[in-house]
Amino acid sequence: MIKLRPAARRGGTKIDWLDSRHSFSFGEYHDPENMGFRALRVLNDDRVAPAGGFPTHGHANMEIVSYVLEGALEHRDSIGTGSVIRPGDVQRMSAGTGVRHSEFNASRTEPVHFLQIWILPEKAGIPPGYEQKNYPVSERSGRLRLVGSRDGRDGSVTIHQDVNLYAAVLKAGDKVSYSPAAGRSTYVHVATGNLTLNGRPLEAGDGAAVSDEKTLELTSSDQGEVLLFDLA
Repeated sequence: MIKLRPAARRGGTKIDWLDSRHSFSFGEYHDPENMGFRALRVLNDDRVAPAGGFPTHGHANMEIVSYVLEGALEHRDSIGTGSVIRPGDVQRMSAGTGVRHSEFNASRTEPVHFLQIWILPEKAGIPPGYEQKNYPVSERSGRLRLVGSRDGRDGSVTIHQDVNLYAAVLKAGDKVSYSPAAGRSTYVHVATGNLTLNGRPLEAGDGAAVSDEKTLELTSSDQGEVLLFDLA
């Protein structure tokens, strides 16, 4: 079964420095039919104006993953981490018992476009932590590259939940397939570009919650990026 989540039906927040689209309920946007999918709780598509950003705020008991599509995102937190996240980087912050952080566009002239992903941890109260790794286009081109997992295998960042997160950069005509294990579900998010998922057309910003499908076939019709979440 494939349940589509069209980009145009997402919720949104738009202020002077932020244009954010919410695949699931978030902040003032509440949709009881879209409260998340399995352990995937938040998937926000954020565009931040030059010099804009999220001032220091707190989180607890959440795995937060940032994936930059364009520009650069500056991160600072209360556990002493300071970094700039650029395309190809995957950052994981475990909020655990509590952490405060800020996220700002690192440029005063160019916008930043990134995905903010929240995943429910498998248990509460873990120590806060941070990890960031780079995955060059060559590792993601035409294939699903594992970038996040519970055990950090294959050089992926460690996410404290039974989830496998894959990223792919596809050009026109590229085809990739994925076969989830029995009993698992997947969520596909088209970050940029256009593709078909088992023959169903998806555009940039579209998502698809998938259950009880033996194989997923993704065929790209132009240059783009896609994320695939394999979930318990």
